Amino acid sequence: MARHNELGKKGELLAQQYLRNKGYVILDCNWVSGKCELDIVAMYQNKLVVVEVKSRKDDAVQPPQSAVTNKKINNIIQATANYIEMHNIKYDIQFDIISVILRQNSVEINHIEDAFSPPLS
Repeated sequence: MARHNELGKKGELLAQQYLRNKGYVILDCNWVSGKCELDIVAMYQNKLVVVEVKSRKDDAVQPPQSAVTNKKINNIIQATANYIEMHNIKYDIQFDIISVILRQNSVEINHIEDAFSPPLS
């Protein structure tokens, strides 16, 4: 496995544990719809929460969440629409971003709740 894939997988596992510790119920991880993937799908306080996880090493120039571009957001929203349809979801939806910075001797997790919304139709 490539080093960046290992970093991403470790970050996702840390994000899952972080969310569980906060009381989230993880429904799916790495759920794929076409070419789009949802990193974490969870339930929390009667909401379906879709979480994009971005991981970096401590020497990264930009914060991890800056990698969530408009194109990525559109892909997440489309995949979420497919998830909702497939699972007949009737809950409100929230989109979060979790950035994980893996330092040599520590981990920094930044949870941005309600980070973006789908465009109004």
